[in-house]
Amino acid sequence: MKLFSLAIFAALSATSFAKSYPVTGNTVSCRSGPGTSYSVKKSYKKGQSVSISCQTSGTSVSGNNIWDKTSDGCYVADHYVKTGVNSYVTTKCGGSSGGGGGSSGSYCKKINTAGVNLVAQWEGFVASPKPDPIGLPTVGYGHLCQKKGCAEVKYKFPLSKTTAKQLLSDDLPKYTKCLAGYLNSKVKLNDNQLAALTSWTFNVGCGNVKTSTLVKRLNKGESPNTVAGQELPKWRMAGGRAMQGLVNRRKAEIKLFKTASSKQAYPKCQ
Repeated sequence: MKLFSLAIFAALSATSFAKSYPVTGNTVSCRSGPGTSYSVKKSYKKGQSVSISCQTSGTSVSGNNIWDKTSDGCYVADHYVKTGVNSYVTTKCGGSSGGGGGSSGSYCKKINTAGVNLVAQWEGFVASPKPDPIGLPTVGYGHLCQKKGCAEVKYKFPLSKTTAKQLLSDDLPKYTKCLAGYLNSKVKLNDNQLAALTSWTFNVGCGNVKTSTLVKRLNKGESPNTVAGQELPKWRMAGGRAMQGLVNRRKAEIKLFKTASSKQAYPKCQ
């Protein structure tokens, strides 16, 4: 009985230490994972207080890629929670990345032309900022606006396809970097494979890639071609529904991934 009472006290104490913050959006979705592609579990109304148990990175929303795990066990974009800062206010969820982070930093920082063209093809060209199919403001070839009116973009609007490609080339290395940070040094990828996975990362966000089964299986030493062929098609959801455009994009990424190449790109760049 004493142990039982202590357990209850510990649970109540942990709950009391979780800070509550007001929701700022009119109706904000709380999802099964830290990203807009995850299913909606419940929703919060404007002004409703939510208790944050931990935070993690995920799909960027209006320049903020932090997602808050609430006491309801689901994730809400930190952009819609008034914590007072655009940074972490509590502990990170999950801790370890599951055996990744083995890269020495000598991987190819820029993906090949085939990869850049694939991203551009499936993102589509937008000359001036406007919402994408799930309502997030984008410009160029899939650049997600970080500031109002995409003020952070150094190229003049409306963009030409040339300046849009330059913007894309500026954006892609950070997605290759986060992908490489989640893979251990046992994983071997050629330039087409790294490019295909960078396209996927650019599309679904670093937070989703970090917790993905695809990365876990690669880090376990499974065949890259098998893993990509089985795992990439699963990433076809956006805004809670399957989208044919994502089905087709995953097929294109798998095709590039399985295109033979002798040039190693990860963990070392040749």
